[in-house]
Amino acid sequence: MIYKQFQNLSVSRLGMGAMRLPTTDPHGSIDEEKARSVIEYAYEHGVNYFDTAYRYHKGESERFVGKVLSQYPRESWYLATKMPGHMMRYRNGRLEFTGYLSGQSPKSPAQIFEEQLEKCGVDYFDFYLLHNVCETSFDFYTDEEVGVVEYLLEQRKAGRIRHLGFSSHGRPETIDKFLNWKNCFEFVQIQLNYLDWVLQDAKQKYEVITDHGIPVFAMEPCRGGRLASLNEKADAMLKKARPHDSIASWAFRFLQSLPNVGVVLSGMTTMDQVVENVRLFSYPDPVTEEEEKLLQQVIATMVNLVPCTACRYCCDVCPQELDIPKLISMYNEASFEPSSTINFTLGAMKDSELPSACIACESCKNLCPQEIDVPRIMKEFNEIIKNISKI
Repeated sequence: MIYKQFQNLSVSRLGMGAMRLPTTDPHGSIDEEKARSVIEYAYEHGVNYFDTAYRYHKGESERFVGKVLSQYPRESWYLATKMPGHMMRYRNGRLEFTGYLSGQSPKSPAQIFEEQLEKCGVDYFDFYLLHNVCETSFDFYTDEEVGVVEYLLEQRKAGRIRHLGFSSHGRPETIDKFLNWKNCFEFVQIQLNYLDWVLQDAKQKYEVITDHGIPVFAMEPCRGGRLASLNEKADAMLKKARPHDSIASWAFRFLQSLPNVGVVLSGMTTMDQVVENVRLFSYPDPVTEEEEKLLQQVIATMVNLVPCTACRYCCDVCPQELDIPKLISMYNEASFEPSSTINFTLGAMKDSELPSACIACESCKNLCPQEIDVPRIMKEFNEIIKNISKI
């Protein structure tokens, strides 16, 4: 197993994500026998970082992971979990859950934290994260009256949290704004893979975090399995270059080539997956410059990106004052694979900032160096948004 130094800790480059444990039914009930085998194999083959969260597997992931790991010496593994602030709201002096936690009795951050310690059966968390700092959760996490971060800093001072960070599906500017808001975070976890390097501006997110001098932890290295099998043409291109390697291996090797990536979290469901991933991280094997170029060619077979360079000439002439490069970036992501994740950004935008505000005056189109038909893109994006809202 490859290890990387995180402050005074030697942490495995491969981390075990506990969001996709084996299940017995479509509702996410954990298949304890199979899940135990996966976790034990990972630990016994060098993985020492295990990541869970408050509501993974209907709230049972924390309890199960803690129970399995308890058979091993506490100092030999690192446990990470998250505060579900992205699904909490504070209004009229009252806390309440939102989203998939709606309807549950409201709890304070302190009550949630104490519950998590009890469920995991530990006295402290090695790594603790704010779950998904994004456009719609930013105000909650920074609300001084709620005091989420201040409370967690107190827990870190007391030794009940060893290292504090946050995960994010937000845009680069949101991550930068949050890191500038309070200089107390030690790592940031983002969705990072060779496709989202372009599609979700992950390259810029990586650079923002790196510029702040803290490491990046990567989640969704295979984009939920999407990068384990691409398309006939793309698969053939990768197999020609490395005939004996799996398609998924390219995603992990890409992340090995990024110097500021620490832990690479993989939500391993089967024994085949954990066996292969352990093998892939048993020695360094980053992609070469030529292979990086090949991955760009592979991406071109998967998605037809609108070639916006964010020169912002269009913004100077837009009578609606739309942030057109931002909207095109979001369009590229949404048109490839509509996902509810983009709602985190859309939910924080005003009607006047959405593509529906475009009046198709074509001032932007006439000025665009790339000759992008912006009004058409805005119209198509507006239709995509209508469908995304139904997900």
